[in-house]
Order: sequence, then C-alpha cells, then structure tokens
Amino acid sequence: MATIELYLLITAFLMLLSVVASKLSTTFGIPSLFIFLGLGMLAGSDGILGIEFDNVELAQNIGTLALIFILFGGGLDTVWKSIKPVLKNGLMLATFGVLFTAFFVALCVYYLLDFTFLESLLLGAIISSTDAAAVFAILRAKGISLKKRLSPLLELESGSNDPMAIFLTVAILQIIMLPETSSASEWIFKFFLQFFIGGILGYLFGYLLPIILNRIHLSFYGLYPVFTIGWILLLFSSTSLLEGNGFLAVYMAGIVANTREFVHKKNLTGFHDGLSWIMQIAVFLALGLLVFPSELPDVAISGLAIALWLMFVARPAGVFLSTMFSSFTIKEKTFISWVGLRGAVPIILATYPYLQGFEKSNLIFNIVFFIVLFSILIQGATLPIVAKWLKVESKSKNFKAENVIASPLFYHTLKQFYIEEESKVIGLSIVELDLPADFLILLIKRENDYIKPTGSTLLEKNDMLLIQCNSDRKYKKVLKTFQTQKKAT
Repeated sequence: MATIELYLLITAFLMLLSVVASKLSTTFGIPSLFIFLGLGMLAGSDGILGIEFDNVELAQNIGTLALIFILFGGGLDTVWKSIKPVLKNGLMLATFGVLFTAFFVALCVYYLLDFTFLESLLLGAIISSTDAAAVFAILRAKGISLKKRLSPLLELESGSNDPMAIFLTVAILQIIMLPETSSASEWIFKFFLQFFIGGILGYLFGYLLPIILNRIHLSFYGLYPVFTIGWILLLFSSTSLLEGNGFLAVYMAGIVANTREFVHKKNLTGFHDGLSWIMQIAVFLALGLLVFPSELPDVAISGLAIALWLMFVARPAGVFLSTMFSSFTIKEKTFISWVGLRGAVPIILATYPYLQGFEKSNLIFNIVFFIVLFSILIQGATLPIVAKWLKVESKSKNFKAENVIASPLFYHTLKQFYIEEESKVIGLSIVELDLPADFLILLIKRENDYIKPTGSTLLEKNDMLLIQCNSDRKYKKVLKTFQTQKKAT
C-alpha cells in the first residue's frame, strides 16, 4: 500500500476513534483532552501502533495553527453581554493571575529540582494557563449549571489567559538563552506593545468582518467559511509581523464579530465550532504521539509534587490575589481555583525550549505532560463534587410545561408590506437592514413562489413581505425607511 494511503487510513482511524471515544466524556465525565492525548500515546512509538513521531517543530506548528482557530471559535461563541459584567475580574485573572501562578510554581520547582530560578520561572510560565473548555464539557455531562457570574468569568479567563502565558514563556526563554539582548524595561515595553497591537487589530478585524460578509453577496455559501478562514489567518500573520500578539487578536476578533449580525451567522459559528474540534483532536493526537510514555515514570514523583503544589497553592494564590478586590465569595474563589485545569497550551509551550536548544527541554516537556494528565484526570473527575460541596450551582427553577400558559400569536401582530420599485432596500440582504430584534420578516412572496427568508436573502422589487411586529410605532418607523426611494445617479 502506498505511503499516502496508509497515512490517510491511520489519520481517519484516529479521528473516528477520537470522536467515538469522546462519548466517554459525556457518559463518565472524562475530559475529551485526556482521551485524545491517551489515544495519541497509544498510537505512538511506545504504544500499540508504534508510530514514530519526534518532529517537535511540526508538532509546535500544528499546535500554533490549531490554537488560532480554537481561540477564534471560542471568541465567536462568547456573548459580550455575558462577559461584560465580569470583564475586569476576567482580565485580572488572565494577566496577574497567570503571573502569580507562574511565580508560585517557580518557587516550588526551584527548591525541588536542580533548576535556576529563571529556569524554574520558565516551567511556571509554561504551565500557568488554563483550559476551562474541558470544565464545561464535564459540567454539561453531569447536568450542573454554575451561578450566573462564574460561567462567563471562566469562559473569559480560559480564552484570554493563553496570550499572557505564551508571552511569558517566550520572554523568559529568550532571557535564558540570550541574556544580554533585552533589559527588563524593554520586555515590559514589548508586553504592552504586543497586547496593544493585538487588541487594536483584533477589534478592527472583528468589526470589519460582519460588514464585509453582509456586503460581499457571494453566490455560494461554501465560500463564506473559506473567506473567514483566510480573514483570520490574515489577522494572525499581520499582527505577528507587526510584533503584536496574534493569539489575543484572533480571540478578540471573534468576540467583536459576535456582537454584530451577519449573513449565515449561525452556520458560520457552527462551522468554526466544528473546525475547533478538528484542530483540538489534531493537536492533542500530535502531542500524544510526541511524548514517550516510558519516560513519564522517571518524572512521576517531581511531577506529582509540582502538580499538587499547583492545584492547592499556586493556582489558589493566583486567583485570590488577582480577585482580592472583587465581590466573589471565598467559596466562589475556591471553585475558580479548582477549575484551573491545564490543557493543550502548556504542552504546546513545552515544545518551545526544544527549538531553542535548551538543555533541560526534554525534562520540562515530560514534567509538563505529566502535570497536565494529572490535572485533567483528578480535577476533572472531582469537579462536580467540588461544585456541590462549595454550593456554586445555579438555583434557577425548572418550570414544567403544564405550568406554562399557551399564548397564541395574535393576528394584529402580523402585517404585510409591498416593496415598491424605487425602494432603497432593493438589492440589500435582510441582515444589512439592521432590523430591531422584535421586527421579524417571516415570509416573502415573490411572484408565485413563497420564500423562507434568512439573513443573506436579497430583497427584490415587488416582493410581498409577511412581517411580525408587536409595536405599531416601530413597524411604521422601520417601513418608512423601506419606502425611501433610491437617490438618483
């Protein structure tokens, strides 16, 4: 069998097995990350399939590409209204929380291993970011709903703390390898410059994306996902070339884009959610292939000690210090601390020392891998128990169907409108009209056809619209703009 067919067969088998195995996450509450990494380890050189994979640079490139789309997909799923009330606390956790966690982990590593303090700080920075996505998968599997403030806070932290961890890792690694290249003041300047450029470009690209999608009027839906992929890659690459933080930029672009309506929004959001899963499976399998399970027992004792210190000291210290002025209760802060599961980002960052020729890179990679496995297994399995013990579950009532009084759609809320030949809305898509949320175009009669409208539907002259609107004043105001004639050219 030709080589390419064999590779495709193995890839297809691992991807399908990952999807099927993810059912364990729903049934038993095991994080998907643990399953995907486990499959990668089983397929690796020490595993059943015996696939030899030691290309660190390729694994890092796969991780970088995956992280771009995972962060954008996470941003696109983030509702601005929900994170706005916790924005300050979320950003504190994503910046100072990461910094404090890295520092306290460094203290443990410095006294436990034969590392200098800078080397210890490097390991702390690598392991400092969280993966709360695994948390929500476990909570959904167990049917647990968190209090209103906690879910958006964890969502914001998990999406925004990766850029900080990446910056710290790269900065500390360069200081170790090239100690005379930059001073502390230069790194502080680089930090603010990276986040400023990343924030500005992320906002700009996220703001422009819905406008372009609404006006480009592509003939085929399949081209819209292609455009968004190219747009995000353009954002990341241009931001990085301008020495900004590309990961922050793509995450912010997703959040900003989600604040506006655009054509095929629901479908595009679903597409990027599926793309994020593909990227997660790809990067986790690649990282699982990269590790040699036979080497993990050698770091088990030190890895276990650092993991326990991280779970019970470093992460709680980072959370409590960065939220000391917030209104969160001690129980809520304790739960936020326990939610600090490690994910794919620390393992990706653990490949950075390899490419810089750092002599302790293999030791750091194995320790980080062990900590990630231990964290997601122990914290992930006990998360529902801790949520109940700390009483952070939502107390919202579940209403039964028999208690809901049926309320029919009254005929006076339905209205018809005829688009005249000179109306300025001719040739515009429905989403471009920027209609109020309670002004709904339910049906379009065009000649002898009845069309179910979507955001991308273009209006034509002589269209008859069936509209549902409760307010006569709002109906007349909107239709007045419809009746405005096009300007003469």
